[in-house]
Amino acid sequence: MQQGTTFVMNERQRLAELLRNCSKILSLDVGKQVHGAVLRMGYAFDLMISNDLIDMYGKCSRVELARSVFHKMPERNVVSWTALMCGYLQHTNAQESLLLLSRMLFSNVRPNEYTFSTNLKACGILGVLENGQQIHGLCTKSGFEKYPVAGNSVIDMYSRCGKLGEAEKKFHEMPEKSLITWNVMIAGYAMGGFSDKSLCLFKQMQQQGEMPDEFTFASTLKACSGFKAVREGSQIHGFLITRGFLISSQKVIAGALIDLYVKSGNLFEAHKVFSQVEQKSVISWTTLTVGYAQEGKLTEAMNLFKQLRESSITLDGFVLSSMMGILADFALIELGKQLHCCAVKIPSGLDISVLNSIMDMYLKCGLIEEAETLFDVMPEKNVISWTVMITGYGKYGLGGEAVELFKKMHMDRIEPDEVSYLALLTACSHSGLVQESEEYFSKLCNSNCLKPSVEHYACMVDILGRAGRLREAKVVIENMPVKPNVGIWQTLLGACRVHKNVEIGREVGEILLKLDGNNPVNYVMMSNIFADARLWEKCEGLRGLVKTKGLRKQAGQSWVEIDKKMHFFYNRDETHPLTKAIHEFLYKMEKKMKYELGYTREVSFSLHDVEDETRDESLRFHSEKLAIGLALLSGADEVEGKPIRVFKNLRVCGDCHEYIKGLSKILKKIFLVRDANRFHKFENGTCSCRDYW
Repeated sequence: MQQGTTFVMNERQRLAELLRNCSKILSLDVGKQVHGAVLRMGYAFDLMISNDLIDMYGKCSRVELARSVFHKMPERNVVSWTALMCGYLQHTNAQESLLLLSRMLFSNVRPNEYTFSTNLKACGILGVLENGQQIHGLCTKSGFEKYPVAGNSVIDMYSRCGKLGEAEKKFHEMPEKSLITWNVMIAGYAMGGFSDKSLCLFKQMQQQGEMPDEFTFASTLKACSGFKAVREGSQIHGFLITRGFLISSQKVIAGALIDLYVKSGNLFEAHKVFSQVEQKSVISWTTLTVGYAQEGKLTEAMNLFKQLRESSITLDGFVLSSMMGILADFALIELGKQLHCCAVKIPSGLDISVLNSIMDMYLKCGLIEEAETLFDVMPEKNVISWTVMITGYGKYGLGGEAVELFKKMHMDRIEPDEVSYLALLTACSHSGLVQESEEYFSKLCNSNCLKPSVEHYACMVDILGRAGRLREAKVVIENMPVKPNVGIWQTLLGACRVHKNVEIGREVGEILLKLDGNNPVNYVMMSNIFADARLWEKCEGLRGLVKTKGLRKQAGQSWVEIDKKMHFFYNRDETHPLTKAIHEFLYKMEKKMKYELGYTREVSFSLHDVEDETRDESLRFHSEKLAIGLALLSGADEVEGKPIRVFKNLRVCGDCHEYIKGLSKILKKIFLVRDANRFHKFENGTCSCRDYW
C-alpha cells in the first residue's frame, strides 16, 4: 500500500514538473499532450495540477483554455486565482484581471503578494490611479507592502499613472532595494519624461554597488532618447562593449540603442546596431523604418519594410499602424492599398488600432470614399475611429458632415474626448460654421469631465477671426484660463492680414515678437500686413531684421506619386531631369488661361522684398505648380475621372490656388491638393474650400 501511494505521488509530481517546463519554454503543443495525460490518469480535479495548467496556458497566450480549466475546478486557492490573473495580464487584458480580483475578494480567498503585484501592474497598464490606490491600501492593510514583489509593483503603478512623487516616496521607503526596485524607478523617470533624474539615479545605483542589468540599460538608454542625450547614450554603448555585453543577442538593449540613435538623427549608427542583432524584434524594424521615413529617405524605409515582410517575423498591429502612418504622411496611395490588402490576411490586421490607421491613411491620401466605406463596415469603433473620420471631414471642408457624425457618435453612446472636440471645432472653423462652433465650445467648457486646452481656444479665435470679429477674438485670448501660446497669436495675426486690419495686426505682432522673436514666420506675417497696407518702410524694417538675425523660413515643398515613385519639388526647383519641359508646359498653360480666363499672377502672394518682375517669375515655378506640371506631362491623368493628387508641406498660396482652379477648368480635369491644413478639390474652375482656407 505504501509503495502504491509513493508511486502515485511521483506520477503526480512528474506531470506537474512537465507542465512547469512547458510554461518556461512556452511549449503549447507538449503542454496540451500533458493535459491529455492528466485527464486520462484521473488528475482533472487535482488542485496543484490544475493550477499548473492555468499557468501554462496563460503563459502560452491561450487564456481561454486557462479560463476553462479554472471554471471546472471544484475548489480554488489563491494560486488558482492569481495564475489566471497573470494569464489575462499576459494576454493584454488588464481589465479582466481587475474584475477577477473583485470576484476573488468576494469568494473569501485572501490575496498574497503576487496577487497584489499582478493587479497593481494591471492598474499601471490601464492608468487607473483610483483602483491602484485602493489595491495599494489593501496591500498595506494585509502587510504585504513591505514584500519586494508588491512594493516594486506599487512604485511601477504610481509611475505609470503619472504620480512620480508617490513613486519616489515609496522608493525611498523601501526597507531593501533590489535591482528590480532601482530598475522600476529608473524606468518610471524615463517614462515620465524626467530623463535627467533617470540618469542621476542610474549613477547613484552604481555608486551604491548595484550592478545594472539589461533592463537598467534599456531604461537608461530610453532616458537618453527622451533627453536627446546622444553623447551619454554613446558612452553607455561604449561601456556595454567594454564590459563584454553581447548586444547582438540582447534584443531589449539593441532596441533601446536603435531608438536613441534614430531620435538623435544618427541613422548610420542606428542601422549599424540593427545589423548586428541576431534576432531582430518587430519594434526595432519599425523604429528604424520610421526613422528613415521621417528623414525623407523613403527608398531605404520601404526597402527595410520589404525585408521585414520577407523575414520570418509576424507583422503585428504596432508595425502595421506605424507603416500606415508613414504611408499616410507621404501620401503613398498605392503602397497604402497594398498594405491594406496585406493587413486583412493576418489576424492583427483586424485590430481596431490598425483599422483606424488604414482609415486615416485613406483620408490623408485623398480617398475619402474608401475611408467612409471602411468606417461603415468596421465591426467595432472606439472614440479614435470617430475622431479620425471627423478630422477627415474637417480637412475636406465638410463641416456639416463632421457635425452630423459627432451627433451620431453621441447617439452610439461613445463619449467624445478633448481630441474629438478639437477635431469638430477645427472642422467648423474650416467651413465657417460660427454658430455650431460656439454651441459645441460652450458644451466643452461646461463639461464636468473635459477641459478646453489652448488648441480649442485657438479654433474659436480662428473662426471669429475669419468672420471678421477680430476684437472679439483678441478678447477670447486675453481672458482664457490657460496661458496663450505662439500658435494662437499667429492665428489671430493671420486673420488680421485677411481683413487688412493693420491696427490689431500691429498689436498682435508686437506680442508675438516678444514671445517668439527668433521665429521668421512672425516677421514674414507682420511684414505682409504692412506691405498690403503699402507701409513699405515698416515692411522693409522687419525684413531687414530677419536678414540681420539670419533667420530662415521653412521651405515650401510639394510632391507627387507617379508609377509608385515619389517626385519632390521646392519653389523654383531645377533639379528634376524634366525641368525644362515642365517650365515650358506651365508657361503654355498660363498663356492659355490668360487668353481664355483672363488669369494673371497675383504678385501680392510672393515675397515683398524682390522686384515685381522677379516676384512674378517666382510664382510661376512654385513647388505645387511644378508637381502638377510633371503629373500632366507624365500622363498621370490618363484614366478618365481619376484626379491628380499633389501634396504640400505648407499652406497653398493664393496665386497657386487661383492657377489650379483655372487649370481644372480649361483642362476639364480634377486636381486634389493636400496642404498643411486641409484638402482642396479643384474641379471645373472651383475649389471645394469655396476660397475659405
